[in-house]
Amino acid sequence: MDRLDNTVRPYAWGSTTAIPKLLGIEPTGEPQAEMWMGAHPGAPSRTGRGTLAEVIDADPGRELGPESVARFGPRLPFLLKILAAGAPLSLQVHPDLAQAREGYADEERRGIPVDAPQRNYKDANHKPELICALTEFDGLCGFREPARTADLLAGLGVDSLKPYVDLLHARPEEAALREVLTALLTADRAETAHTVTQAAAACDRLGGDYAPYADIAHHYPGDPGVLAAMLLNHVRLQPGEALFLGAGIPHAYLSGLGVEIMANSDNVLRCGLTPKHVDVPELLRVVRFEARDPGVLRPEAAPDGEEVYATPIDEFRLSRHVLAEGATAHDLTRATPQILLCTAGSVRAGDHELTPGHSVFVPAGEKVEVSGDGTLFRATVVA
Repeated sequence: MDRLDNTVRPYAWGSTTAIPKLLGIEPTGEPQAEMWMGAHPGAPSRTGRGTLAEVIDADPGRELGPESVARFGPRLPFLLKILAAGAPLSLQVHPDLAQAREGYADEERRGIPVDAPQRNYKDANHKPELICALTEFDGLCGFREPARTADLLAGLGVDSLKPYVDLLHARPEEAALREVLTALLTADRAETAHTVTQAAAACDRLGGDYAPYADIAHHYPGDPGVLAAMLLNHVRLQPGEALFLGAGIPHAYLSGLGVEIMANSDNVLRCGLTPKHVDVPELLRVVRFEARDPGVLRPEAAPDGEEVYATPIDEFRLSRHVLAEGATAHDLTRATPQILLCTAGSVRAGDHELTPGHSVFVPAGEKVEVSGDGTLFRATVVA
């Protein structure tokens, strides 16, 4: 198995302290948003044999196993991250597999460079993802029931929001959500900015259920995405709890430290809270206009002390082991590729001693036993 040397991405929304604290190193003062573990071409992990992408490319059958190659092709199907949000991320959705393939092919035909700022589809893959909280973690996930959102908006006492309140009360669920989000994203930006300013002041004054949206407005003053965010459920995860984000579900992470796993894709369509490209027609094609409960996940017990976060897709499987000193070693040998990540204490994986924030790649079929006194996350694919 290979010890991984991982890249930390310095996105502006990243916390300046959370990842350094996990790693036990001094902060640099710069934001440190995501640490990537995997073979994504944007920042592949490094090993003693080259980058993990190079290692897999040299012999995908050996590193990934024939089953994974047959199902997902000769690449690692998932990307594992530590995510540290110090400010809200963009409000966004991800396409399903058919939408990603169609969108990618269309942009290729039109000759839009993959690195162009107006490009929506960087690849032809979908991007379901799971975030598991390591600290208290705030986010937005899925549309709230329209009548409840209407009451929330009405409570602000902002006259220019009344047409949206009326729409949410009068129209069927899908039509109400579609019409209100479309109106917010296509309205005159200067007029909307004035409404956002009034709504933000009211949120700040009222606190309680309005507090998360006041904080978003503080980071993105005048952004219509602040009002779009108010259509969504606010959820606060406790350590060990998780959210699964499927295709078409609008969401945003607001604050906290977590372990994130996703299919190996970089396809994002943004609704707001960002200076980046927002393609409203394409966004409206992808969003699922349905109210839903955020669906907080808690791990399910499996044999040998493993706790599994069950999701409906096959490209990744995330679980954790909470290990105790002196307990019998756990055999994690598996016919699929694995990344093992320590998030607390000290864990021994084969010949490698792992402390928080450190990880190893385990090729398919390679024997690996783990022991120690700490928490170990295990990323692989569904067998």
